[in-house]
Amino acid sequence: MRIAWLHGDLSRAEKRAASAAIASGEADIAIGTHALFQASVGFARLGFAVVDEQHRFGVQQRLALRKKAAPRRPPGTPTIPHQLMMSATPIPRTLSMSYYADLDVSTIDELPPGRRPVQTRLIAAGRRAEVLSRIRAACDEGQQAYWVCPVIEDSEQGDLRTAVETYESLRAELKGLRVGLLHGRLASEEKAAVMAAYADGRIDLLVSTTVIEVGVDVPNASLMVIEHAERFGLAQLHQLRGRIGRGARESVCILLYALPLSEGARARLKVIYENTDGFEIAHHDLMLRGPGEYLGERQSGAPLLRFADLSQDGALVEAARDAAAWMIEHRPEDARRHLERWLPGRQDLLRV
Repeated sequence: MRIAWLHGDLSRAEKRAASAAIASGEADIAIGTHALFQASVGFARLGFAVVDEQHRFGVQQRLALRKKAAPRRPPGTPTIPHQLMMSATPIPRTLSMSYYADLDVSTIDELPPGRRPVQTRLIAAGRRAEVLSRIRAACDEGQQAYWVCPVIEDSEQGDLRTAVETYESLRAELKGLRVGLLHGRLASEEKAAVMAAYADGRIDLLVSTTVIEVGVDVPNASLMVIEHAERFGLAQLHQLRGRIGRGARESVCILLYALPLSEGARARLKVIYENTDGFEIAHHDLMLRGPGEYLGERQSGAPLLRFADLSQDGALVEAARDAAAWMIEHRPEDARRHLERWLPGRQDLLRV
């Protein structure tokens, strides 16, 4: 298969070459980052779109990719590419759409062979010294650890411990350990060098922002500390926790939280502490944040429905779903007019 690779760090000439291969059909498969959504990128015959880590993309971004199939088709024959969305923690909007049968769902609910569930601990920030002792002991045994911070440097929220500040303090507090720093403002070469050093075991403790949330696989890393865990969403917490437990050793994720906790933060920490199943966590996220808009761009929040409640009106939703399927099969023209009346210009939003 001929594969094109498109992302923001390519040179201008490399981007032009990749874009040309995708637009001409020379490339059978286009793999890329958000760069694939750009208006300047066209597809010869897009038939299948896979959106990995779907929770990291917006509705309009997914819609923009889907619409890239239509322009190349003859007039009057619009094409809808098949779409596969993957995520360890589906966003509330996606999960609730699956209840309406707008999405077919496949669930992988088993750990890969040899993996062990990650143990989760909730520890108040006042017990930070105990956490440092735990890290030193683990690293002395030859293990590696992550320390995740919510921000890189000082922000408007001055009460947050930053990655740069934490890196400097941990180097002083854990003398003898090799401490590294990774965040999004580093040049690509620097980020690659830091991750290579960590993967090779030349760094004991990696202080990082959420850039390690996906795509990082270091089996020897068995301990993670998430600073200000109360500030993270459930999907992020679950994704971050998934960076450890990738080897045969028992792994522990420490959620370090600052007091006082809001009711929302307390609820999120309770969910992540009690659950390791991403689909179950996503279900709780839906209950806590709401499903968002099926006919809009909000991926969480108050639902569009004025009267129905997914948690209480399941039988009505099922009846409506059956009626919709019957109309589509037996009264397609009525179904089309129904959509045009209630969803003018917004039908495509239901497919992303």
